Amino acid sequence: MNVSMRLNRVIAGVGIAALLTGCAAVNDTMGGMSQGGRTATGAGAGAAVGAGLGAIIGDSSKAALIGAGIGAVAGAIAGYNWTGIKNDVQQSGATSLGVDVVEMPDGTLKVLIPSHVSFDTGKYALKPELLPVLDSVARALTQHPELRAKAIGYTDSTGTAQVNQTLSMNRARAVTDYIAARGISGTRLMSEGRGPSNPIADNSTPEGRAMNRRVELFLYAVR
Repeated sequence: MNVSMRLNRVIAGVGIAALLTGCAAVNDTMGGMSQGGRTATGAGAGAAVGAGLGAIIGDSSKAALIGAGIGAVAGAIAGYNWTGIKNDVQQSGATSLGVDVVEMPDGTLKVLIPSHVSFDTGKYALKPELLPVLDSVARALTQHPELRAKAIGYTDSTGTAQVNQTLSMNRARAVTDYIAARGISGTRLMSEGRGPSNPIADNSTPEGRAMNRRVELFLYAVR
């Protein structure tokens, strides 16, 4: 093992130890990661939860592949009570469409938009049935100016890497562009395409590939 490899391993070990220490401190001081709908996440822990161990180890090219979730944002994610917004999004039609609305351990609210209600195969034009759900997200951003949103697009593993990357980016942008058109400043919106990375199902089956074709829309507040 050469000196560079040894140094990388030492750095990785120190980073992981620091992460575990930070998480323990949060749990000790806040009685766990979440209390009464409010999530506490320190700046260091929040960055690690979002970006994954790839960012700590130093291989930034693999950070998105290793760490699912919102990824890097400007500022540490703050705790937030999502109850009212979550209920409004669900009642806008999300539940009946199969759009999951989930409070995440890092303090974000994830709106998981499956392919069957969002886009036709190989396309990035939004389907009309999804629009009331996005309207409710835009309404939440209007009523709560402290909030931000980030859309992350994903594809299945079929097709070339370049086609999948472009398609996933265009789908994420279609979501944020629609929200922006409802009067939300572009400075509060982010979009990212991750192609076939972070699959949530088996790409060897049609059902699994359909699940992997999705947009994850995160709402969050920053400190």
